[in-house]
Amino acid sequence: MPAGPNRELLERIVRDERRHAEFWGRWTRDQPKPIWQKVLWYTLLARLFGLSFALKLMEKGEQKAESAYTELARYIPEARQIAEKEDRYEQELLNVLDEELLRYAGSVVLGLNDALVGLTGALAGLTLALRNTQLIALAGLVTGLAAAMSMSASEYLSTKAEPESHKNPLKAALYTGIAYLLTVTFLIFPYLLLSNYLWAFGWTAGNAVLIIWCFTFYISVARDLSFRRRFLEMLLLSFTVALLSFLIGIVVRKVLGVDV
Repeated sequence: MPAGPNRELLERIVRDERRHAEFWGRWTRDQPKPIWQKVLWYTLLARLFGLSFALKLMEKGEQKAESAYTELARYIPEARQIAEKEDRYEQELLNVLDEELLRYAGSVVLGLNDALVGLTGALAGLTLALRNTQLIALAGLVTGLAAAMSMSASEYLSTKAEPESHKNPLKAALYTGIAYLLTVTFLIFPYLLLSNYLWAFGWTAGNAVLIIWCFTFYISVARDLSFRRRFLEMLLLSFTVALLSFLIGIVVRKVLGVDV
């Protein structure tokens, strides 16, 4: 169990849920037992992606119970009160969870967005300009490493200039740089494994979609935002830049007469 305010919040949720379970146990004459597969699954999610994500994902699952509460309220008046109390109480708790990963989500978004948009576009242009997977990987890696350091430095200076953000500038820079580097690695490795540059770019484009989907899902759950809108927006932006870079690569190759 985590220490600090998060521990207190979780213990309050547990006490509340236990009272509700005991109430329903008196009606059903059966006390429900933990489903250990779910316990382990949500514990793993909390360890990997943070408490806010795991708890809010659990809450989305509980929304399915709302129709059942509505039906039960016709026979058990207390059911409506329990449903209203659970929703109000738990949302209040979840909205004040203090978690470092969410506080620095903006820095992670900065690194991911810039790497996805910038590097996907750069790789698209390099693919048509160079048509050699090893050269493309080398150029992309150098570009990505330089951009990661540049973005980290910019985030450090930006955060330091805004003390009201209550973020550590060094941590913000690290989150941005690590997010950028991980994205760069995931986008470039197809060029190291394949010899056909078009197949490599297709794999990279698929990786970009996967990164966008995973991170958008995380943010939409953790911050209660629209998944579909954010996913399509980020997807459109990344691949519009990639398409333009692809076309620029063709034009540059034709105009300069470069043949690698």
